[in-house]
Amino acid sequence: MSLSLEGRNALVTGAGKGVGRGIALQLARAGCDVAVNDHSDRAGAEATAAGIEALGRRAFPVFADVGNAGDVAAMFDVVLREFERLHIHINNAGCETFKPLLELEERDWDRVIGANLKGCFLCTQRAARHMREKGGGRIVNIGSGCNKVPFANMASYTASKGGIEMFTKVAAVELGRYNITVNCVAPGAIETERTKRQVGDYAATWGALTPLGRIGTVQDVADAVAFLATDQASFITGQTIRVDGGLFVKPQWPREYD
Repeated sequence: MSLSLEGRNALVTGAGKGVGRGIALQLARAGCDVAVNDHSDRAGAEATAAGIEALGRRAFPVFADVGNAGDVAAMFDVVLREFERLHIHINNAGCETFKPLLELEERDWDRVIGANLKGCFLCTQRAARHMREKGGGRIVNIGSGCNKVPFANMASYTASKGGIEMFTKVAAVELGRYNITVNCVAPGAIETERTKRQVGDYAATWGALTPLGRIGTVQDVADAVAFLATDQASFITGQTIRVDGGLFVKPQWPREYD
């Protein structure tokens, strides 16, 4: 079964590093030319674009705050000037705040909801309007384990990712008539530059809790996203694919089982 994306164009938000970079590179390996978005990490976006070009694909960085409507409009102006057609859009950009609910400030809430949930809405709307005119497309939103379970001290992040899952479903229902699929990929414990700073030994800590006995990699997530962008996934929409090694499926039992 071929999973080629040859001749297609993609925009990946938050692709300066981590999961976003991995997705952008995997789409390029499958045949895509890629617009690489980031807001705060210009050097990272340029490095991702360079990595894509090294694979023989076309790439360019485009800088925008996805939570700002003016920035999003300008970003799509650039992307659609460079690409006659956008076939694939990936909503990956986001941020998080670690604070107890009773200490969370309004500005913390607004920053996370703005980047994660509002950004997903603004970019999906712009991408879908274009895709409707061009006969269809693929939109993939990046969720989290907290789509399924609450993360303590992360009220704004959990609310944003839970919102993304429901937004994905609504968008899929409304946009299906235009041959646009909308799905969500929800990673579990994935080792990135950011997550490795959260716990002393991130891999051992989360690997011990995961049924498959290891943590996930950026490539694990990127492979799932790339599949949802292919023709082989053309009848999959409104779904959340959990790339978590079973971490958030496993129930909390009072004792381990054989």
